[in-house]
Parts: sequence; C-alpha cells; structure tokens
Amino acid sequence: MNLPEPKKFNAQKYEAGLSRFKKRLLNIKLSANESALGPSPKAIKGYNSISKILKKYPDPRSSSLIKILSKKFRLDSKRIIIGSGSDQIFELICRAFLKKGDEVILPQHSFIIYRIYSKICGAKVIFAKENNFKISIKNIILKVTKKTKIVFLANPNNPTGTIIARKELLLLRKKLRNNILLVVDDAYHEYVKDKQYSSGLSLFSNSKNVIVTRTFSKIYGLAGLRIGWGYGPKKLIEALELIKPPFNVNSAALLAASEAIRDNKWLKKEISHVNKWSNIFFKTFKELNIETNRGKANFMLINFNKIKKNSKKIFLKLAKSGILVREMKVYNIPNSLRVTIGNSLENKKFILKLKKIINV
Repeated sequence: MNLPEPKKFNAQKYEAGLSRFKKRLLNIKLSANESALGPSPKAIKGYNSISKILKKYPDPRSSSLIKILSKKFRLDSKRIIIGSGSDQIFELICRAFLKKGDEVILPQHSFIIYRIYSKICGAKVIFAKENNFKISIKNIILKVTKKTKIVFLANPNNPTGTIIARKELLLLRKKLRNNILLVVDDAYHEYVKDKQYSSGLSLFSNSKNVIVTRTFSKIYGLAGLRIGWGYGPKKLIEALELIKPPFNVNSAALLAASEAIRDNKWLKKEISHVNKWSNIFFKTFKELNIETNRGKANFMLINFNKIKKNSKKIFLKLAKSGILVREMKVYNIPNSLRVTIGNSLENKKFILKLKKIINV
C-alpha cells in the first residue's frame, strides 16, 4: 500500500534549553537566556487586557506595534515586519531567498536555528572558524563563493556571548557582494556596554541588503508569547510579508509587546541587574579557576578543562538539585556549559551549588 511520504530534510531537530529533567519540572531554569526579572508590570497589564478582544482575530499586519516601533526607533513603518518570535523571521528569510544548492555562511558557533532553516530550504551551510570564540570577519569572507546567498550573524553571539566591533561589522558588509544578504540578529543588543559596539539596527537602518532582527523574548521577558520583529529594505520586507502566515502573532503578544517596548524604567532595571550579576558570576568563576570569556549578554559560557572537571557530570549534579543550565554539545563546544543570569535568589543558589560540586 502506497501511503503519503513527507520530504526528507537534511536538518537536525532544534533542541531548546530544557525546562524539565527526567520528567521533573525544575525550580531554577538558567538554560534558555530568558529575562532575569521577567516582563514589566506594564506588559503584564497589557497582556491581561486580552479578555476584551479574545473573540476577534489579531491584526494581520500588527499595525499598532509597528507604529510604536517606528516612532521609538525612528524607522520607516513599511520596512518593519512582526513575527512569531524572531525565529519566524529567520524562517521567512530562508524560504524567500534560498533554494537547493545555495550556500549560507555561519560563524563556527552560532544559534542553531539558522542552520536548521537553511538546510530545510535545501541550502548548504558553511561554517567560518572563530578566533577564541570571537567571530572572524576575515574567515567569513574567505568562505564566500558564487553560491553564497546569506550570511547570518548574532551580535552579541549566542552561545559565546562575544561581540563584533562596529568597525568589523561595517567592513564585512563592504567586503560581501551586494547580492549577498547579511542578517544581523540583535537579540541581546540591549545588554551590551562597549564603546566598540553598535547594534545592527543603528548601523544598517538605511541598508539595501541587510535585514536586522530583534526579539521580545530576552530582555523584555515575553518568551512565552513568541513575538519578534525585523527591519530591512522595503522590497525584501514585502517579499517576507507575501509568504508570512495570516494572523501569525496573537493579540495577547501584541498587547504585551506594545507596553513592554515603552517601559524604559523596567528595561534599565533588568540591565542593571544583569550587569551586577555578570560581575559576581565572573568573580566566582575566577575564584573556582573555571574558564570564561565574560560575554556581553545575559549569559556566560564556562569551560572546565583547566580544573579537569567533566561538564556532563556537573550538568547532571546541578539538574538533580533542581538547577538547569545549557549543555554545549549541540554547539560543538566541548566540556562547557552556558549559564543564564537569573534573578538574585536563583543566582545565589546556583553559585552555592556550583561551589559544592567543584570543591568536592
């Protein structure tokens, strides 16, 4: 009997930062780079107002949020697209620009979803080697061929937390052919305090061949609602809109995001908290002789080679005590873990347990 057969995809399944371990919901989740303090009270109030309009479909264009974003960042509203998380923007980009045989260049260690969507669309993924976990513009350029269609970058990068300097990013765009699309993922840009850094949006808002993405899942604490946005040339955004599903973002997400983006006071509180605990984490890791690159986002990458400890065993001991961090096997970074900065109580418990594990 001949039955329906799906296409075969040369792509791995995305493995998200876990919330459960051996079927048990863990108390402390430091595995997915989520907001330390959660959504602002204003965002929660906006979310709670959904009951008044539940029976209605959401705005298919997300017009109200686009208007707010346009005003806040002084952008052309016709060049903004709203997605169900920035993940959906990446998917739309791959569907719109890639075909079988095309090539996509990624940094050696980069957000898994870039390669998954690229491969689903039939493209070949090319990795550019990094220098001490820092993205190498030179190595990206060396990987360019006639088949190159897209270069994906996150700045700061995930999972390494390192940044590309303003000068380097502008040089990359200059060196790439004009018909190669550069996608700059600004997911963690709000956390960066570095004189050499500029966000993708500030550098490429007038570009004709760059799309910049942003998300409400990280600093704004709305990961559970799935909402993000992209900004790029009008012609390219129109192409994404053409293949975007109708009503792709729910009304609750739109209401919460509209309030969250205007709550600058809460944003500053989150940034201050992360900066404080980033310093504490760094000091703690240094005291324990754990190697870290002190990333620029709301997470840190740590390696256990120097103290001759096994990251898998440390991961399991933390998980058994109710603390979940991120293993780096899927990112091909051996004997390492990525730790998200949580709220104060979560961070204290993590540090206390880590010290006990290391000092045994």
